[in-house]
Amino acid sequence: MRLKVAIIGGCGHVGLPLALALAPHHDVIIYDINAAAVAQVKRGEMPFRDEGGEQALREALARGLIVTTSPEHLSSCDILVAVIGTPVDEHLNPSFAVFDKLLAQLDEVLRDGQALVLRSTVYPGSSERVQRHFQKRGRKVEVAFCPERVAEGVALHEIRKLPQIISGFSPEGVKAARDLFSPLGVELIELSPLEAELAKLFTNVYRYISFAVANQFYMVASEWNIDPYRILHAMKKDYPRAAHLPMPGFAAGPCLFKDTMQLAAFNNNQFFLGHSAMLVNEGLPQFVVQQMQRRWPDLGQKTVGLLGMAFKAESDDPRESLSYKLKKILELHSAQVLTCDPYVSDARLVAEEQVLEQADVFVIGAPHKRYKTLDYRGKPVVDVWNHLGHGGKL
Repeated sequence: MRLKVAIIGGCGHVGLPLALALAPHHDVIIYDINAAAVAQVKRGEMPFRDEGGEQALREALARGLIVTTSPEHLSSCDILVAVIGTPVDEHLNPSFAVFDKLLAQLDEVLRDGQALVLRSTVYPGSSERVQRHFQKRGRKVEVAFCPERVAEGVALHEIRKLPQIISGFSPEGVKAARDLFSPLGVELIELSPLEAELAKLFTNVYRYISFAVANQFYMVASEWNIDPYRILHAMKKDYPRAAHLPMPGFAAGPCLFKDTMQLAAFNNNQFFLGHSAMLVNEGLPQFVVQQMQRRWPDLGQKTVGLLGMAFKAESDDPRESLSYKLKKILELHSAQVLTCDPYVSDARLVAEEQVLEQADVFVIGAPHKRYKTLDYRGKPVVDVWNHLGHGGKL
């Protein structure tokens, strides 16, 4: 069944890959208030890195993909997909302000018989909150929650491959979700809305806690002047019960920390495992600087080159990147910090060659592939990720 589908917030990291994946199967409209991003997508240019995105965008535009800053098309759509989630505020509690603003806008355009699919990670119970919003207004709009489950940078590929969780408050809402995603040919897993919301949060929080385990092991070994990567290699080598333990590194990005705090808030802040993981992961930059001070007592007279400001390798997304936290701490304890990244757009960054030339010591913030083969001019490199394969000892 070919449907008319609108992706609200469709020029972002969640919405655009979904729009491109659905474009061969449905008539897709991207609605986004970011005029610069809309203009860029209209030109056939991806606003961010995603494998296969450029070609898929060109093909979608050739099929008639509509990209607009106007909500005028929303009323004519069968299904609207909202990719706006619930952020956390300065007190690490969920904030519904963005969500409420969206609902107020949708009240102007939605009509009875449409379905609204919530796509981004939300605070548990948010889907029901949206359902009540329409019920109170006597609107017959089906609400479904179908979380994205993909990794940034390979989102388009994974949307077409990974099972999709769907949920709804009525058989009609579930059917709308099935009709939306069935053409992708992936397995559909049906849950209740609250189950689906928790499944998404549990997944992200599990990853965050797993990273904290690896980072805590890294800190323990480093405190005893032992290479943590020799230990991790011994643990994981042909040993299935340790196979899923990740490697140490800066665990950050727009989701994992936020979602851990959302789950904590949902459980009345009785989530000691999550809070402990946050303390470990957020404490790693401070730990690295302390180790650098031990290794170089004259760190205050050195220029530090920080390589990679994205939150993960091969990404152009700096949101919640711990490289920026590391930079702030280093600025307190070194003479100067120079930062660069081949993908991130930030006026504060300098040319890579300048960093290589002027820095006395380097820190790999994001393990981009290019950093494996850089000429570091014989200068020391702090490599939490073991990106260069020399171990984790400073």
